Amino acid sequence: MAWLVTGGAGYIGAHVVRAFRAEGIDVVVLDNLSSGHADFVPDSVPFVRGSILDREMLERTLREHNVTGVVHVAGFKYAGVSVQKPLHTYEQNVTGTAILLEAMQSTGVDKIVFSSSAAVYGTPDVDLVTEDTPKAPESPYGESKLIGEWMLRDQEIAMGLAHTSLRYFNVVGSGYSDVYDTSPHNLFPLVFDALLGGQTPRINGDDYPTPDGTCVRDYIHVADLAASHVSAAKSLDAGQVLEPVYNLGSGDGVSVGQIMATVAEVTGIDFTPEIAPRRAGDPARIVSTGESAARDLDWVMRHSLADMVSSAWSARRSAQ
Repeated sequence: MAWLVTGGAGYIGAHVVRAFRAEGIDVVVLDNLSSGHADFVPDSVPFVRGSILDREMLERTLREHNVTGVVHVAGFKYAGVSVQKPLHTYEQNVTGTAILLEAMQSTGVDKIVFSSSAAVYGTPDVDLVTEDTPKAPESPYGESKLIGEWMLRDQEIAMGLAHTSLRYFNVVGSGYSDVYDTSPHNLFPLVFDALLGGQTPRINGDDYPTPDGTCVRDYIHVADLAASHVSAAKSLDAGQVLEPVYNLGSGDGVSVGQIMATVAEVTGIDFTPEIAPRRAGDPARIVSTGESAARDLDWVMRHSLADMVSSAWSARRSAQ
C-alpha cells in the first residue's frame, strides 16, 4: 500500500515525498514535469510521468501501485500569471482535480490531502487570518483552489471521501541540498538570482504602516509544511476525522525588510535593497494563525528565519 503524491517532482511535492519516506511510508510520484524536476525524486521512489488530466493513466497508476490515499500537490500555481491564463489555470486546477477524484472513486481510493492556498482569502481586512476569515480570491488561481476544496466537500457528502485541505502563504527554505525552489515568481529565488547575477534585489514599497515600512507576510519552512502533509495523511489512514481545512501559518510573520537583512547576513553579500514603488493591491500585512493545525497536524514552526534563508541559499548554491 502506498500514497500517491501528485506534483511530487516539484519543490513542495518533493519535500512531501521525502517526509513520507522518512516515516517509512511507501509513496508513488506522479508529475508531468511542467515545473518539476525528475532528479528531485529519490531513485527508490516509483515515478510516473504523466498529467492528472489523463484519467486512464491515473486509474492505472492507482491500481498498479495499490494506492490507498493521495496528496494532491500538482497544479498551476502562479497567481499573477493565472490572470492572463485563466482557462489554462482552471483546466489544470479544477478539471484536473475533478478527473483525479473520478479516478479515485472508480478505483476505491477514498482519502486525499489537498494542497490548497491562502490565496482563497484574497486581501483580508484582518491582522490575523483564521480558517473562518471570509473567502474572496482575487485571481483564477485562488478561485481554482477554493473550487477544489468545494469538490472535496461534495465528494465527502456523496461518496464518503475522507479529506482535508491545507492553506498556506509563502513557502521557503529547503530540507535537502538537492531540492530547491525554482519558481521564477517567488521572492527567495528572485533575490538569490539577483545577487548571483551581481544585481541588487528590490523591495516594492517601504512606506507601509508596519514597523519597518515594508510588507509583512507569512513565511514558513517547506520541511515543516511537508511534515504536516504527512501527519494529515497518517490521521486519515487511522480513520480520524479532520477539519475540512487548516491554515499553516506562523502567527506573527516577518517583513520583506527583515528578509533582506537576513539574506545579507547569511550570504555575506552586503547590499542595500532598491526601493521600487508599491505594487497595486499589496496589503501591508497578511499573517495566518496555525492553531488548529498545531492541535491536529503536528504543525510547528521548527525553523527560524535564518534557518529558512540559509537552507534555501545553500540548496541554491549547490545547484550551480
